[in-house]
Amino acid sequence: MTKHLFCFNLVGLSPALLDKLSLMPSFSKLNANGKRADMTPVFPCLTLPGQASFSTGTTPSKHGIVANGFYYRDRYEISFWDQYRSLVQAVPFWETLKKKSPEIKTATLFCQNTLYGHADIIVTPKPMHTDEGLIQWCYSKPAGKYEAICDAVGTPFNLMDYWGPLASSKASEWIMGAAIDVVKKDRPQVMVTYLPHLDYSCQKYGPDHPLVDADLAVIDTLVGQFMANLEEIGIMENSTLCMFSEYSITPVSNAVNLNTMLRKNNFLKVRTIGGRDYPDLELSPAFAMVDHQIAHIYLKPETDAHAVKMLLSDTEGVDSVLSINEQKELDIYHDRSGDLLAISDHDKWFSYYWWETPERAPDFAGNIDIHRKPGYDPLELFLDRESMKIPQTPERIKGSHGAPASGDRGMAVFMLSGAGVDTINLPGKIDMTKAFPLLMEIMGEPCV
Repeated sequence: MTKHLFCFNLVGLSPALLDKLSLMPSFSKLNANGKRADMTPVFPCLTLPGQASFSTGTTPSKHGIVANGFYYRDRYEISFWDQYRSLVQAVPFWETLKKKSPEIKTATLFCQNTLYGHADIIVTPKPMHTDEGLIQWCYSKPAGKYEAICDAVGTPFNLMDYWGPLASSKASEWIMGAAIDVVKKDRPQVMVTYLPHLDYSCQKYGPDHPLVDADLAVIDTLVGQFMANLEEIGIMENSTLCMFSEYSITPVSNAVNLNTMLRKNNFLKVRTIGGRDYPDLELSPAFAMVDHQIAHIYLKPETDAHAVKMLLSDTEGVDSVLSINEQKELDIYHDRSGDLLAISDHDKWFSYYWWETPERAPDFAGNIDIHRKPGYDPLELFLDRESMKIPQTPERIKGSHGAPASGDRGMAVFMLSGAGVDTINLPGKIDMTKAFPLLMEIMGEPCV
């Protein structure tokens, strides 16, 4: 049992990268007093489904987070990166612990789906769009906590460091500064913190690129700073550190345009507005909401599902297409899921494109716009500084994720170090949903 549990989500960290990281000073100390396991990610191997599954111990069929984006059937609208806690239809471990022991203090920093959530301390990005431009702001609980952290860190959080062409380790550095400030001032018993920067270099350059090693060194330095502060305030010996990831990045060579194929076969309909083609989700017999290496395919009730499945299954770069029953067999189907679920080949990813010529592309295609695009667009990492436009060259992306983990490919990591770890039975490989009972056990609340 421990008095303090500090969890760090090191997005994109693979067992192979953890081997490198473990040779660095801070992680060497964690290794010497810890245990680690390869963790099989929940499928789809994506950020929001992964965090929801890790924190609640349930699968997408139960918690309902089927992708990083959602299709709202009643509004005929796709929206990515909706952050509301209410979307998760299961209870995360920090809420379970709080219910069992109301006196403990809990904190979540930059975790997905925590907006308006149930932790004592919450900080999560929520920029404000005004007539005067974008205001860099984070929602926090209690109100004013974000502003107090800004004073302590010395600068506001910069969203441009968090996502887009300027994304870098500066985002993780700020977040770690916030984590250290929260620990110093509030002493939470449970805190979960998301450090994003490793994901960027792995997607842009591939997981084996030398620049990834530099980002690993940053992680080691930041974790070392956190450990030093635990020592300074005298709680290190009563603390457990958990390091985990939701998935790992695999090398890719190019993208597959499912919506282009659907449009050519008269399943996807478009409306031409101002000379540009926009998808008509209301009248389309079928369309694809893509997310890295998976795509939810939504059909009209009268659409021949078998015909769409055969069309996409025969498309080059598509590994498989799952029916509703096949999704149910994998315990991943939910009311929010597509009528079909496509999975790319391991060396491909899915783009959201549907236009036939660049001139017909919608206005947002060339801009950084993570909310209006009906699918994930990693090419936003490659903004052309001269034209200030996003290139439409999918072959530039060298890493992706989302397809089921297989063998060493796509595996995540789980590592415990510090107080109470010696009594934990941690096998060499665990499923992501099995982290929940281990964390409860660390906090002295074993699951029955």
